[in-house]
Amino acid sequence: MTDAFIYDAARTPRGKGRPDGSLHEVTSVALSARLLNAVKERNNLDGHAVEDVIWGNVTQVKEQGGCLARSAVLASDLDESIPGLAINRFCASGMEAVNLAANQVKGGAGDAYIAGGVEMMGRVAMGSDGAAIAVDPSLTFKTYFVPQGISADIIATEYGFTREQADGLAVESQRRAALAWQENRFARSIVPVLDQNGLTILDRDEYMRPGTSTEDLARLKPSFKEMGEAMPGFDKVAMLKYPHLDHIEHIHHAGNSSGIVDGAAAVLIGNAEFGKAHGLKPRARIRATAKIGTDPTIMLTGPVPVTEKILKDSGMAIGDIDLFEVNEAFASVVLRFQQAFQIDPALINVNGGSIAMGHPLGATGAIIIGTLLDELERQDKNLGLATLCIASGMGAATIIERV
Repeated sequence: MTDAFIYDAARTPRGKGRPDGSLHEVTSVALSARLLNAVKERNNLDGHAVEDVIWGNVTQVKEQGGCLARSAVLASDLDESIPGLAINRFCASGMEAVNLAANQVKGGAGDAYIAGGVEMMGRVAMGSDGAAIAVDPSLTFKTYFVPQGISADIIATEYGFTREQADGLAVESQRRAALAWQENRFARSIVPVLDQNGLTILDRDEYMRPGTSTEDLARLKPSFKEMGEAMPGFDKVAMLKYPHLDHIEHIHHAGNSSGIVDGAAAVLIGNAEFGKAHGLKPRARIRATAKIGTDPTIMLTGPVPVTEKILKDSGMAIGDIDLFEVNEAFASVVLRFQQAFQIDPALINVNGGSIAMGHPLGATGAIIIGTLLDELERQDKNLGLATLCIASGMGAATIIERV
């Protein structure tokens, strides 16, 4: 089977996902086109050089609907002969786009792809698509549906994580992200967002709150306690599924959960012949990919079984991996991953994560692959694993190896 290589990884800065956020004036199509053009320009590509653009976005309605990937291609400087595929695997959409592109290359279906994703959460609100998993009683009753924040609190209760542990992880995420920006660790990947006059709109992640302390976070009220404990509340639904729990410990709040932001990310993937034809040197090989379904009520435990699966499928052990990116959807997700594999916290999310910088749903999977690659290069390490939890109970993972 043909190797699939990463030749480039780029992302926009993440803007606050609200009307006063710096990227609020930019549409999903425009931001995507900006990034596609950047990949083209950074790698001196002809407009027809890639087989397809595979683009993740989660809330596929309004301006993010109608096969956004094709719209982005037409809005960009890529040739109209390149089609465009929009995909949705919730929070792993950007990663699934990369994995799908890599596996297409491995199977010989084209020499190169641009894959990634976008989410403008300040313009197209999360949940505004009215997804059946949350609103159709015939499905919600069967799955014991609860909102993701309740699921995160179930994980904390089931596996014994405290509010202090969650807040400590959040403070460390902020510290690491601030240091990463201070030391320009994201410089290779960041593509500034410009207005139509060429003036910079945003060139830095703006959601971060450097200097956040555990004392600051201790003053915040749990975000999901009221909806959980209301009568009849989601806590009761969860305890029908998990009768051994006599209560749900609500530890999550805005400070130890991922931020709502706008952003996009792209990865250029191709075979060896593509690199030779365009004078490009591969940065990493996509060694393995995996996805899995999990319990839809607790919902966010997917990174553990999908990591077990990808390691087994690729004949590796957890100790073979040098660095990890585990999306910080909620603090308990990362705490559970760390607990399950007994991993040194210093190896996970070295440059902070979504708690500090935000989680643009359709883009995050591609963002963390790029961040992982940059950090492997910075530390001169070889193997990295990126993984995300996914709404409705799924997990996805990618292993990359420097070349």
